[in-house]
Parts: sequence; C-alpha cells; structure tokens
Amino acid sequence: MTMEDKTPQEKTEDHQIRWDGSRMRTTYANVCNVSSTREEVAFMFGVNKNWHPSQKELVIELSDRVIINPYAAKRLALLLTNTMAEYEKRFGVINLEMPDVTPQ
Repeated sequence: MTMEDKTPQEKTEDHQIRWDGSRMRTTYANVCNVSSTREEVAFMFGVNKNWHPSQKELVIELSDRVIINPYAAKRLALLLTNTMAEYEKRFGVINLEMPDVTPQ
C-alpha cells in the first residue's frame, strides 16, 4: 500500500490508526544522503539548484534532517522497495546511470 492509498483512518484487527497531518509540512528535495550509527539512521534532504558537469564544487542547500531508529529504517526500506516496484509497473523502469567522473 502506498502513501496515496492510505486513508486518514485505518483499521487493523484490534486497533485504529488515525493519521494527524495538522502539523505536517511539505519540503521538496532532489538530494538525499544517509548515515547511521548503531542506534540511529539519519537522512539529510536538500536541493542541488545548479548542476553543470564542469563545476568543481557542488553546493547542496540542506533543508531537513530526519533521524529514525534502525527498526523504523528497515520498515522504511521495505515500504520504499514495494512502492518503487509498484511505480515502475505503472510508469516504467527508472534507470539510474551514474555519470562518468573520471579525471581527464
């Protein structure tokens, strides 16, 4: 089930989940970096506003950091894997080709 499929209230066998979005904010990011320790996984999100292959330095404007425990990170990995599989079935495979950065 993707985030679009979720309703504000969901019922499980014995529990009801209510998603409260009253304090939620939306941020756009086209860059994400992940780091971890034994106790936590940290995601840093930001925007790369300029991309020119000839640039010697890229400046990423960081906007948000989200820190979760490893169990939540594992669940997130599973959710993202399933969501992307559904996305690619509907819209086609996303090819992630890395640019050649060999010094000349």
